[in-house]
Amino acid sequence: MKKISTFENKKVLVLGLAKSGASAARVLNDLGAIVTVNDGKELGENKEAQNLLENGIRVISGGHPVELLDEDFSLMVKNPGIPYENPMVVKALEKSIPVITEVELAYLISEADIIGITGTNGKTTTTTLIADILNEGELSAKLAGNIGFPASEVAEKATENDTLVMELSSFQLMGIEKFRPEIAVITNIFSAHLDYHGNQQNYEAAKWRIQENMEDSDFLVINFNQEKLRKLSEATKAHVIPFSTLEKVDGAYVLNGKIYFRDEYILDVDNLSLPGEHNVENALAAIAVAKLKGVSNQSIINILTTFSGVKHRLQYLGDIEGVKFYNDSKATNILATQKALSGFENNKLWLLAGGLDRGNGFEELASDIENLKGMIVFGETAPKLRELAEELNITVLESENVGTAARLAFEKAEPGEVVLLSPANASWDQYPNFEIRGDVFVQEFDKLKEEI
Repeated sequence: MKKISTFENKKVLVLGLAKSGASAARVLNDLGAIVTVNDGKELGENKEAQNLLENGIRVISGGHPVELLDEDFSLMVKNPGIPYENPMVVKALEKSIPVITEVELAYLISEADIIGITGTNGKTTTTTLIADILNEGELSAKLAGNIGFPASEVAEKATENDTLVMELSSFQLMGIEKFRPEIAVITNIFSAHLDYHGNQQNYEAAKWRIQENMEDSDFLVINFNQEKLRKLSEATKAHVIPFSTLEKVDGAYVLNGKIYFRDEYILDVDNLSLPGEHNVENALAAIAVAKLKGVSNQSIINILTTFSGVKHRLQYLGDIEGVKFYNDSKATNILATQKALSGFENNKLWLLAGGLDRGNGFEELASDIENLKGMIVFGETAPKLRELAEELNITVLESENVGTAARLAFEKAEPGEVVLLSPANASWDQYPNFEIRGDVFVQEFDKLKEEI
């Protein structure tokens, strides 16, 4: 960690804890800042806050008193999920107190180079692929950021011999000032998080901030399948490295079923271990980064032909008596499920879907599911999904939950067919989060495998 003096004897307010807030508070304390942490949870149910108190860090919990901002703070480090309309944030900005997120702090203290990955879909898979390929090539890559490892905590421990491979959300990118990755990746941009950003324009502007401090010695790896990103790439100082599945570009591309990087053959698309067009795009982005970092083709091939997926993101579990199981519990919206379906032959696929009813219909899914072997539906949206399936003359069965749905699908599926959990809905009607929902599916798969 760089021992910077930027925060020495400065009063800093960390708003919101979770993993990233707790990490930021500890790092700032180590850098000599006078840290105050404010979190909405009561102290008795807030283990992180208790730990910080034991380390001599001031904690105010159980609410967000706006009058706290009357103290002479020099900086606010905001939890990314807290909106800018929050009264604490509004008052900080009114008082001209800079508001950053923890990834900015990570950048300021990092001795390691940073590769930053953002986009609407594919961030986690691409981030993990890049780290795995770099490590396979004997470069020391460390996962950080929105992928579950607090960026400042990872940066604190990293050395100049490491590379931080950092997944970045639009929420995190809104809170940067000097953040400058050596390589930035934008996987794609669709519509998302409009409740937070207000409109699509604001959301896209937040994503585009990943490159705002980059220079011509840096590299921006960007999806040329999307016209909007192609156009945006004309407005960056960074050296643009495009990737595309549709045409030959001066970067990573697909031609006649083969993947190339700048005319150099890497491997066949059919040899990729992850199914789906979207995963070809993810692989192209990872290849571009790996080649920029000097990784050998063999190391790239070793990972791309064996990678089984990120947990809960089109994760291949294995097969039972010739029936393959995939866990895509992270598919909490229709677009994510459409992406997953694109990787399979529908007439051999049993789709498990359902979850929280947010009031929307599922007509958008019609063309993606019309040739399915069958559907098992569950949760609050089961009646809506059943109605759509019946309109399309698809075999459809209702089940109580994800576990029973997995078992029912296995009973119905034949050898050579696939059981795919890709719910197209949030999990909160039955499960606290998509991870627990996916874990239930995995546990049922394991039980079935033991029983056979």
